[in-house]
Amino acid sequence: MDFKKADEMLALCEKKGLTISEIMKLRECSQFETTEDEIVYKMQHAWEIMKESAIGPTKNAVKSMGGLIGGEAKKLNEHRIKGKNIIGSVMGKAIAYSMAVLEVNASMGLIVAAPTAGSSGVLPGVLLALQEEYKISDDRIIDGLFNASAIGYLAMQNATVSGAVGGCQAEIGVASAMAASAACELMGGSPRECLDAASTVLMNMLGLICDPVLGLVEYPCQNRNASGAANALIAAEMSLAGITQMIPLDEMLDCMYNVGRRMPVEFRETAKGGCATTPSACKLCNKCF
Repeated sequence: MDFKKADEMLALCEKKGLTISEIMKLRECSQFETTEDEIVYKMQHAWEIMKESAIGPTKNAVKSMGGLIGGEAKKLNEHRIKGKNIIGSVMGKAIAYSMAVLEVNASMGLIVAAPTAGSSGVLPGVLLALQEEYKISDDRIIDGLFNASAIGYLAMQNATVSGAVGGCQAEIGVASAMAASAACELMGGSPRECLDAASTVLMNMLGLICDPVLGLVEYPCQNRNASGAANALIAAEMSLAGITQMIPLDEMLDCMYNVGRRMPVEFRETAKGGCATTPSACKLCNKCF
């Protein structure tokens, strides 16, 4: 049941008539000689952590260790509750929840790196928003997490999820691709539509640099988690509507990896370029150091 490429995984799905999440469960069981009950139990634990980290800061602001972020998720949530948001309920919730997780992460709280700490808000933000809006059971959300894990596995196998290696396109980009594919399956999409959604995300976020202000995983990281959640929903919507992707996921992963390796070192988590070197960011550095 093992696979190394997206096209191999898709072939397994089509041959056996299974979803990506079902194929990923079979792979995990066969590779690690465990039972489905055991891997589902571990994923349920991860989902509980995700939910807690996404919901808490929308009610009670959490200040980061570096002091750059804190309270943004609560503001977004209150803005939506008042009926003033302009992007609809699902996306409004998704961006608030995704930003909330970054507050927990930056305050040394407990999160699930999906696939990294700096991009940990995208997947729970999207899935929790869909769950609340469409009354999706936790069991189905677990399926979505296995779908997402398949995309993350493929990215780690064939490219990178490290901002220091491939820029923020490798962190937020992959997290968003995972969320887009999971959302697609949860809303009835086929395996091919899931992969199309993931590929669309990487195309949309290609070349995104990693430029943390003060070298901290706080800003602009938190904002980019929100944009990653929005991008995931957009890509999933396009795919579910029947818009196909010209470039398959395997090729987009190769493309993203090649772009990342060609990025100057200043744009790969060194805080020596991009937002980190703007005058306002430099003033913050002077105050701190």
